Amino acid sequence: MKFVTDKEMLDTIREELYTCVVGDVMDTMGYTHQYLPPQLRPVTEGMCVAGRAKTVLEADCHGRRVYSEDRDHAFGIMFEALDSIKENEVYVCTGSSSNYACWGELMSTAAMHRGAVGAVVEGYSRDTNGIRSLNFPTFSKGFYGQDQGMRGRVIDYDCPIEFSNKVLVNPGDIVFGDIDGVVIIPKKIEAEVIEAALEKVHGENMVRKLIQDGMPARKVWDEYGIM
Repeated sequence: MKFVTDKEMLDTIREELYTCVVGDVMDTMGYTHQYLPPQLRPVTEGMCVAGRAKTVLEADCHGRRVYSEDRDHAFGIMFEALDSIKENEVYVCTGSSSNYACWGELMSTAAMHRGAVGAVVEGYSRDTNGIRSLNFPTFSKGFYGQDQGMRGRVIDYDCPIEFSNKVLVNPGDIVFGDIDGVVIIPKKIEAEVIEAALEKVHGENMVRKLIQDGMPARKVWDEYGIM
């Protein structure tokens, strides 16, 4: 399936696919380890995110002062990361402990202003009611008000990052998240994955109708290989 724009492709993923079918397709292609940790959940049930990875690396620290080259700021280079976000990107962050929140309402507001379509952080988020009121797709370990200001720094961005379950995310990979989790589609296989996933969804719709009409599950599997 040919897409005229990147946005058209990402909208199709968001509107017609779901993470289970995308994960299944990548399993059959030999990419069997593409889900981020299952603890990452949407701030509001029903939130879905599909966009390009804006990778961000965070690290724990202590105290407000930090010095690196010409930088002296409590949040490290977090503002540079936020201000460099491009349209249809997802802020994807890992590297910190679970001692503080590394995403909040004002960060969501800044990211939305830059054209971001979501955030996925391996840590906590905060300002939950504010994020929900913005309806900004956010996936995190949960909600915790403790601030990162004295506890964490962004130390790099637009770099490969590895989550705690050893899933690698490269800048520009597709990040797709819904109620069943967050899956990473490597950029080099995205066209093949999306085409196969759309075909599988169409097949599942057909099989669902056959089951509803009374066909035994075993016969469905034997004839169509879908279940």
